[in-house]
Amino acid sequence: MKRIIFLILIYLYWIAVFVIEKPVFMLFNCVKQAKFIDYMEVLWHGLSLDIVTSAYLTVIPFILIILSIWIRFDIKKVIRIYCIVISVIIALIFAIDNTLYTYWNFRLDETALFYLQYPKDAMSSVTWFDIAKTTAVFVPYLALILLFYKLITKKYKVPYLVIIRHKIWQTIIFVCLMPVLFIAIRGGITTATANVGMVYYSNNQYLNHSAINPLFNLIYSLIYEENFAEEFNFFTETERQNEFNALSKYDKSTQESILTTTRPNILIIVLESFSAGFVEVLGGEKNATPNLNSLSREGVFFTNCYANSFRTDRGLVAILNAYLGQPTTSIMKYPSKSQTLPSIAKTLKAVGYDNTMLYGGDINFTNMQSYFYSSGYDVIISDKDFPLSQRASKWGVNDGTTFEYLYNNLLKRNKQRHWQTTFLTLSSHEPFDVPFKHFEDPFVNSIAYTDSCIGNFVTRLKQSDLWQNLLIIFVADHGTAFPKGTRYYEPNRFHIPMLWIGGAVKEPMIINKICNQTDLAATLLNQMKLPYNDFIFSKDVLDKNSPEYAIFTYNNGFGFVDSTGVSVFDNNSNKVLMNQDSTRIKKGKVLLQTLYNDLSKR
Repeated sequence: MKRIIFLILIYLYWIAVFVIEKPVFMLFNCVKQAKFIDYMEVLWHGLSLDIVTSAYLTVIPFILIILSIWIRFDIKKVIRIYCIVISVIIALIFAIDNTLYTYWNFRLDETALFYLQYPKDAMSSVTWFDIAKTTAVFVPYLALILLFYKLITKKYKVPYLVIIRHKIWQTIIFVCLMPVLFIAIRGGITTATANVGMVYYSNNQYLNHSAINPLFNLIYSLIYEENFAEEFNFFTETERQNEFNALSKYDKSTQESILTTTRPNILIIVLESFSAGFVEVLGGEKNATPNLNSLSREGVFFTNCYANSFRTDRGLVAILNAYLGQPTTSIMKYPSKSQTLPSIAKTLKAVGYDNTMLYGGDINFTNMQSYFYSSGYDVIISDKDFPLSQRASKWGVNDGTTFEYLYNNLLKRNKQRHWQTTFLTLSSHEPFDVPFKHFEDPFVNSIAYTDSCIGNFVTRLKQSDLWQNLLIIFVADHGTAFPKGTRYYEPNRFHIPMLWIGGAVKEPMIINKICNQTDLAATLLNQMKLPYNDFIFSKDVLDKNSPEYAIFTYNNGFGFVDSTGVSVFDNNSNKVLMNQDSTRIKKGKVLLQTLYNDLSKR
């Protein structure tokens, strides 16, 4: 029993070490805007990562205590040395992070190690004030936590066990405790594992950053570190720039107005896995999407839209930030980078729009929570905002329930100032568990279920005061390999629907121009007479002068589509997988190199 108590004390010690950091960090970096309630909320929301990091640090003591059951040694002394060494490292990381944040406005990550490759240049920017500030935090913080360690552990002695029966039983007890430690390390039993984004809770980035555990953040960034600048260097910088200009620069003077107002209320509905292969009006499965088929005749229907990538985390960034999908990584994993992206929500916020995000699943999955707050969303609604009885599937709340919530929420918001809401559906994600049975194929059946929800939702909106000034944009987050047998790199997998409907749309229209998810930003913002120059990968599809092409990426490969055809190139094998065409391949490589150059600088 004494061993268990001693282990619990060590674990609580680490949690206390990280909890103490947060108010200190806030005092140094955001004291002018932080209220008492902010301190409490930062401590509470940051606790989730503190628990995870403390569990990691408890693994070594856990192993040592099990060994002490069978081997005679001074377990308390060995663990004390371990804790002192780790405490010094933690204190040093925190002190340096506290100083650097003043300049960087993001928490310490692998960026610092990059600068340490050039120690002379790095030290030249360090002032005596920086050294003094770092020391002033490091010394008292370290002294405080070591004193705390001494106080909580000095009364506990861990005796050596002699009787074999006692040794066996204590070993069994600690083996049974392993799953508890594993769950703490994982960050819970939900689909999302521990990540930096799980502590984000506010649209105030200073508060979100204050809640981050600096040790976890540094290690996490090191594990996922990539040297993006060295990837995909196909051309010289001059050649790349010239070729990219040819793909992105055009006379922006022939834009066609398709809206009745430049300030509609906007609802972006991101449809999980809605490939064109499911949509009959795009040549897909018959009768799977009767509502989308019907609505396509009422609005502006983009028949040749392609997803930029194959995953939701990349698809969301392509849609909402107009940032190309990355074939070897996801910018959503890097909060310090994703927060620098332009976004539709940020642009709308600047002209008075409120922004809300709705998702019926786990918002911590793939760092989504930090990403949405960083992208300018004021309110985020997810599975935790619904009662347990409504979380009917593995992924969360079924679309029927979330569409109902969305409708009621919009009715309340319609009386407020202009708003933009983004809604990510989830019922068409595996395991396709939906309260609906019309097709044998579970995937097709889940698509049909979401489509039925769409039909009911739009019908009710048309009968409400919301409709007249409303623009609804339906667009898929990514495609999928449907029909079965579709290869992972084929363009049909990336072909998706995009449809604009609502009272704010002037008249029905078919747009056959080849385009990407990334083109949504420029097309929408230009309709609203808002700037979009920051969205370097976005072009206005409705501008007759804009170039016509799309790019999609899969795992370390890409496809390029234009009016001449489609070519697919695999970077792993350095081979063309579909339709050798040097011009199309070159354009795709230019976009990929530009993307990773930009990614390395963020």
